[in-house]
Amino acid sequence: MTAFAAFLIVLATVATMEFVAWSSHKYIMHGFGWAWHRDHHEPHDKLLEKNDLYALFGAAISIAMFALGSPLVMGTSAWEPGTWIGLGVLVYGVIYTLVHDGLVHQRYFKWVPKRGYAKRLVQAHKLHHATIGKEGGVSFGFVLARDPAVLKRELRAQRERGIAVLRDAVDA
Repeated sequence: MTAFAAFLIVLATVATMEFVAWSSHKYIMHGFGWAWHRDHHEPHDKLLEKNDLYALFGAAISIAMFALGSPLVMGTSAWEPGTWIGLGVLVYGVIYTLVHDGLVHQRYFKWVPKRGYAKRLVQAHKLHHATIGKEGGVSFGFVLARDPAVLKRELRAQRERGIAVLRDAVDA
């Protein structure tokens, strides 16, 4: 496999992982997996959250793909793209950790962006946390953030339909 092909696989995997993360967040974490995700939506002063257990699933996927791509593990039946998919999952995990845990929740560093896409990410995620409980909500992605004005309208509409209970009124 060429270096360019490997690079494209890594890039495609990183992009795909945002969709996987969005889907997992919306349908698992805010669904049957709420018991692990709930503490992420509640105030606390603990270093770790039950929600952090979800990172183990991402790590397991990455490790499994590295193993599938490794001749040391799989012998002659190694599947080379597995290595590059595993690397893409790992890269997404690092991006997620820096953006979601670091920038948005400020678990590792303190920086409040004043403009640009970083500000939009923070605003979108704060709007995600504007609901009480697992029902309703907006902005389930971690790296891609939609326009906060659109998200506010969606939250208001959810409140009016009785789907979401908001922590505070969502301003215009």
